[in-house]
Amino acid sequence: MLTEQGPRALFAKTARLALRPFRVLRDEGPRSLFARVLGKAHRRLTVNTPMMLVAFDDAAEVDWTTPAPQLQSPISVAEGPIDIAWIMSPPGKESGGHQNLFRFIDFAEQAGHRCTIYLYTSAEGVVSIPEVRAMLATTDAYPSLEADIRIYSRERGVHDSAQALFATGWETAYPAYLDKSSARRFYFVQDFESIFYPLGSESVLAENTYNFGFHGITAGGWLAHKLSSDYGMSTDHFDFAVDKRRYNVVNTERRNEIFFYARPVTPRRGFEFGLLALEEFARLKPDVTINLAGWDVSNWNVPFEYRNLASLEISELNDVYNRCAAGLVLSLSNMSLLPLELLSSGVAPVVNDGPNNRMVSDNPFIEYVPLSPPAIARRLVEVVDRADQVERSRLMSQSVAEISWEDSGKQFVTAFERAMRG
Repeated sequence: MLTEQGPRALFAKTARLALRPFRVLRDEGPRSLFARVLGKAHRRLTVNTPMMLVAFDDAAEVDWTTPAPQLQSPISVAEGPIDIAWIMSPPGKESGGHQNLFRFIDFAEQAGHRCTIYLYTSAEGVVSIPEVRAMLATTDAYPSLEADIRIYSRERGVHDSAQALFATGWETAYPAYLDKSSARRFYFVQDFESIFYPLGSESVLAENTYNFGFHGITAGGWLAHKLSSDYGMSTDHFDFAVDKRRYNVVNTERRNEIFFYARPVTPRRGFEFGLLALEEFARLKPDVTINLAGWDVSNWNVPFEYRNLASLEISELNDVYNRCAAGLVLSLSNMSLLPLELLSSGVAPVVNDGPNNRMVSDNPFIEYVPLSPPAIARRLVEVVDRADQVERSRLMSQSVAEISWEDSGKQFVTAFERAMRG
């Protein structure tokens, strides 16, 4: 029941609400009033749909705390070729993770195993298989495969004859888990993907995949150790390597440039942190050219003079590397492939120190530095100023001369076959 004060209070509140637009118009102008009205309408009319790399229904259905029937009696193959299904996100022209993944599918095919690739995405719209194949055929970084490429369908699943099923990224672990096939589950792990995200739904969903009971085959020893010790995963790993046909020393003169792997769109590559170090380096060595490559940074405010090389073709990298005495490569999760490629081209990699990098490569020519911008800047100066720079360049290249991807491929195939043979 309204008291005597009730109607007056209600009238006053109504009047204030009615007059609010006029006060905004008077005090802030018509643009502000329009923005406020539009914003309120958007909030009321827009229906927000959860969007993640994994399909919402797939993420909701996986209960890894209860053993799934399809994972209880995995297939073993005593001898002969193995039929492998690979679930992956659609590959892109500049996706280094996909390029490396295709390298190892190629090794599996060379070992006589049959491979089928399934493309999985939570995004709306149809992935064009012909467009994917055209991109693969025209990009030097991808090997040519015999594998058939298909769209993954939850209803159809992988083909009936599949004996092994690989998840290749955290989002693909969900359809791999739910697939009704009794194929033995594997997880091709190239990075600790749960730290790619701020603490929240996607970081938790990514981390949960390490509890799915798959056999992990990881890029480098750090991931194998971490997944085994922290999550109890059964793991093997293959070592990082370098393609000496692409990366070698062609410049035997003194070098007066440096390289920075600049990817502002990839937080784990520490773009902003690298700029802090390079700004100090530029102050100390203003005569040295700083090359930024990995992404077009023309729209970023970079506080020093630099050469923007943007995204280079893989065939262009060796020439750039051979102009440089040092290369700054920040890896805040698993180590990048670049340090060994730089060494092969006679460039001293300057890399942030930590087990995530040292457990992948302990090469004595990698310049490991604590994550301090001034310390990194000083080390870059030391590398550029070395009196024995030219001779050391030759020695760096020799230090990786016996490291080949073919050996890494053998490690991968051996680990996979051992797990499949039981």
